[in-house]
Amino acid sequence: MFGLGWSEMVLIGIVALIVIGPKDLPVMFRTLGQFTGKARQMAREFSRAMENAADDAGVKDISKTIKAAANPQKFGIDKLKEATDFKSAIKPGGETEKLSQERAEIRDKIQEATARVASERIAREKAAAEAKAAKDAATAPAAKAAAKPKAEAKSAAAKPAAKPRAKKAATPKPEAKA
Repeated sequence: MFGLGWSEMVLIGIVALIVIGPKDLPVMFRTLGQFTGKARQMAREFSRAMENAADDAGVKDISKTIKAAANPQKFGIDKLKEATDFKSAIKPGGETEKLSQERAEIRDKIQEATARVASERIAREKAAAEAKAAKDAATAPAAKAAAKPKAEAKSAAAKPAAKPRAKKAATPKPEAKA
């Protein structure tokens, strides 16, 4: 308690026996026991008063909140997971099922419309390509005959005349230093 070992306590007991005497020693121990009991009682009352003051101030509520935050089950993580689990949230005949059916119908309509427009566009492009091919086939022999003189003129104009190369003047090399 006070850092006293058995040897120190025996020494104190022998000195008390000699100084106080054997007749008054039991009375002194009884008085010492009562004093120790009163001191412990005062300490208990003090700690109870402090706990009551802490309860009034709401310290226990704060400590419960902190403990609940450290424990995910009490903090509500499970409820949060349940709320975000959409598969369990969809109930047969519920509002979410009606919405999902409506959205599926709308999606199907959009897919049908885009497929129809795409097939029409492909048909238009194919018809335009066939018309262009027919037009090109009709004008092809005349275009080939007219294209030959134009091609020869282009190739002649595209080739520039060769320039004569100028020879570089020989520059004397510096002599090596000895």
